[in-house]
Amino acid sequence: MISKEKIQELLCDLESDCVERTISTTNTDKFGEAICSFSNDLPDHQRPGYLIIGADDKTGKIVPVDITDSLLKNIAAIRTEGNIQPQPSMSVEKVDLEHGSVVVVEVHPAHFPPVKYKGKICVRIGPRRGVANEDDERKLYEKRASHVQTFDALPCLDCSLSDLDVDMFKQLYLPKAYPKDVLDTDRRDVRLQLQSLGFYDMKYETPTYAGILMFGNNVERHLPGAYVQYVRFDGVSRASEIASDYKFSGNLMTILNRLDIFVSTTVAKNRPIRVTALREEYVVDYPSWAIRELLMNAVCHRDYEANGPIQFYQYEDRLEIMNPGGLYGKATPKNFPWVNDYRNGVIAEAMKVMGFVNRFSRGICRVQDELQANDNGEADFNLELGTAFLVTVKVSKKSFASIGEAKDEAKGEKKSGRHKLSENAISVYQLISKEPTLTREEMASRLNSSASKVYRAIVELKQNGIIGRLGGRKVGAWVVLREIDGQ
Repeated sequence: MISKEKIQELLCDLESDCVERTISTTNTDKFGEAICSFSNDLPDHQRPGYLIIGADDKTGKIVPVDITDSLLKNIAAIRTEGNIQPQPSMSVEKVDLEHGSVVVVEVHPAHFPPVKYKGKICVRIGPRRGVANEDDERKLYEKRASHVQTFDALPCLDCSLSDLDVDMFKQLYLPKAYPKDVLDTDRRDVRLQLQSLGFYDMKYETPTYAGILMFGNNVERHLPGAYVQYVRFDGVSRASEIASDYKFSGNLMTILNRLDIFVSTTVAKNRPIRVTALREEYVVDYPSWAIRELLMNAVCHRDYEANGPIQFYQYEDRLEIMNPGGLYGKATPKNFPWVNDYRNGVIAEAMKVMGFVNRFSRGICRVQDELQANDNGEADFNLELGTAFLVTVKVSKKSFASIGEAKDEAKGEKKSGRHKLSENAISVYQLISKEPTLTREEMASRLNSSASKVYRAIVELKQNGIIGRLGGRKVGAWVVLREIDGQ
């Protein structure tokens, strides 16, 4: 962070393309535009810019403002709230000076300009802040090309503009990427419009891989693994019979919309279960928002250089989503999910524009909350596969009731005078609780009993709504629907 002496110099000097001063503590648009301008670093100073809150913009004198933890958190949140794309590199600090305190926001130049705030490319020339013109955009794009590292921003050299669905780009994407007043005065060729958003490379006169992925007419011709394979297994393992399968293919504008609809109508199945003889309760196997978010993450973060698809597998007791490419960049098993990094920066930005990603750095935490609220338990992330990323989500415990006998209400059980379980049933229940994949023969051997006694115990447990069965005898598993503590 900058020293106090340097801050004092900036306060005494005139405002420039590296410094902006303000006494406002609530004008987030002004803060966002300033941060965006410093990130773009149009003059190419290659040094940080500074937003100083609590100082007069004309005289540089410190003006007392209420600097609270809430103010510092709100300014820091500008980085991840999604209005600035790509995310800026910045730090926020309260600095105590001789004549009072100020908030200093240090913003480093972006490696992948142009950076946009709410769709506008903000730049700073001297003390003036405004919107970039065509020449400004060209300079910023050239800076981006010189720093490009991610695969999706590279040119797809065997393609041309005809490989893109330009109408889809103009009609569906552009109106969401730029404000209406900007589009009304935009007379640029479509190639320049595509380039300004990272979808075209004017130097090579070809779309980038991000352009092909988002708007390509034949994506798999250039990226064979760029699709999502859904399989529904009629059991609990890949050895089970396949009940149905579907290939989500095409460009991402098409795939993402289809996945969105598919999850809400097919995967997040809303089903009734009988609670009492006169009342039913509706439950969902999986909360649609949580599964949708996990799929969107798989599409956003996968390795598109790999030839394998995203595997979206549904079993009777769980969902598995596996995408090519493990954790990327700064993200490691130790800091996941608190530290994020982007393998496909342009794709991530495009998905934010289209509303498939709502806000960065919060998705996984909200997924876990949604799953727990629906009685699915937390999602399990396997981060040790190296070249792949696997997440497993168990089906909601509530929906297991539809497999066996309907559950009775706890009070109803007491009033009905239901008999206590036999010792034989309790022994079988205890085995199933620990090892749900045991067969009847294995249970009989463990209990030193006969298969017929085990069978009668299972019938008793089922009739009392305590256990259910998923899958067949060979690849199935027992499910505990109700605890029997206190028997």
